[in-house]
Order: sequence, then C-alpha cells, then structure tokens
Amino acid sequence: MFYLFVALKVPILMACWIVWWAVHQVPDLADDEDGTGGGGQHRRPHPPAPLPHAPRRGPHSEPALPGPPRVRPLNARARPPEREHSR
Repeated sequence: MFYLFVALKVPILMACWIVWWAVHQVPDLADDEDGTGGGGQHRRPHPPAPLPHAPRRGPHSEPALPGPPRVRPLNARARPPEREHSR
C-alpha cells in the first residue's frame, strides 16, 4: 500500500515541478552576430515579389489564341449512309 500511496506520486510531483520550472524560465537574451539578440531567428528583409500577371486578351491587346486543330485518327472511316426504311 505504501508503494501505491507514496511511490507512484513521485513521478507526478516531478512532472509538476518541471512544468513549473519551464513556465518561470527567463528567455536567454544573448546577442547574435548582428547584435539584434533575436535568438537565431532569421527574418526576410521584405516580402516576396508578386507573381507576374497573365497576358491581357481582348480589344486592348493580342487576340485570343485559336483553338487546337481537330485531328481524326488514321483508321477512322466514314459512316455508311443510312437507308430509308419503306413499308
């Protein structure tokens, strides 16, 4: 019973102590190479450039591209003419 009531509480108390210690930890403000003290974080100097716009179509620019040509397969045959049924 001693093991159940006391010894199993030790890992719980240690976990609580580690969480308390981590919450009260002061961040390390050591200076970086550039002297900003950023903690090794690298920030981009500016946002990335926007992507280029699609080409304009219509009356103010080049006309729209024509559709691709229709191609029939080499083994295609014409349909036989339909017969009229007379009764």
